[in-house]
Amino acid sequence: MAADGDPWRLDDFVRAQTSLSDNTLSAYRTDVRLFAEWVGRLQIEQPDQVARTTVRRYIAALSTREFARRSIARKAASLRRYFAWAVGEGLVEVDPTVGVHASAGNGRLPRVLAEREIEQLLEGPTPDEPEWRRRRDDAVLEVLYAAGVRVSELCSLDLAQLHVDEAFLTVWGKGSKERRVPLGEPAQHALAAWLAIRHEAAPDEVGAAVFVNERGKRLTPRDVRRILDRRSPTPTHPHALRHSFATHLLDGGADLRAVQELLGHADVATTQRYTHVSRERLRTAYQESHPRA
Repeated sequence: MAADGDPWRLDDFVRAQTSLSDNTLSAYRTDVRLFAEWVGRLQIEQPDQVARTTVRRYIAALSTREFARRSIARKAASLRRYFAWAVGEGLVEVDPTVGVHASAGNGRLPRVLAEREIEQLLEGPTPDEPEWRRRRDDAVLEVLYAAGVRVSELCSLDLAQLHVDEAFLTVWGKGSKERRVPLGEPAQHALAAWLAIRHEAAPDEVGAAVFVNERGKRLTPRDVRRILDRRSPTPTHPHALRHSFATHLLDGGADLRAVQELLGHADVATTQRYTHVSRERLRTAYQESHPRA
């Protein structure tokens, strides 16, 4: 038992997950804590008292409370991670999550942006926008679309990861996996323009962060959402740029494995979701354009 009297040793579990983002660690902590509270109402006070049937009952209970399938799948994944750790620590002898599955469903992807919508995003500032913010927003949007990086990856970029003259970024993705992502000329130019005046908006305390917000702090995903809200003529989401990046590559004939590497997907099955989107786009184009469709 931990010194703080917690039989679940939740703090120890979170500290052991050294390669994960703060957001993921927070989700793990919340998911396991809620599970511990739920089984506590069944007079189960310790992880070694949890049986496989208990986990299955919990998943079923989440379903009856109308949680989204993706949310339930994430909570199940958190429990699998926790109990795998608990086995290694000797807290439990048998992992009760083995054989318990929760489908995430098909996972609807955000709508792919048309080329004209991309152009509108990148066309320029709103009236009377400060020059530093215009250049920063240009660079943010160009990197999201040109490199297909995750929003979290963009926000965590440091100056040492930029290789603008060589036209690539070094990105640290999920699981602290490093990958090299190429940049097109528009993204190169936008980054160079921003870096030329970055010092005007970035105080010394922000360190090596590439992008900063109005408060002089490292850019956050919420800040990126605000940029999209200012620039986009229709409601959209930052991840839509990553999805558009992948789909446009596949539409243009890029190899699936190459797109997998560019996106930083560990499993090609994740990338294959975009082939479905691409096929649907081709079918729509055929139906709208061919005289005998």
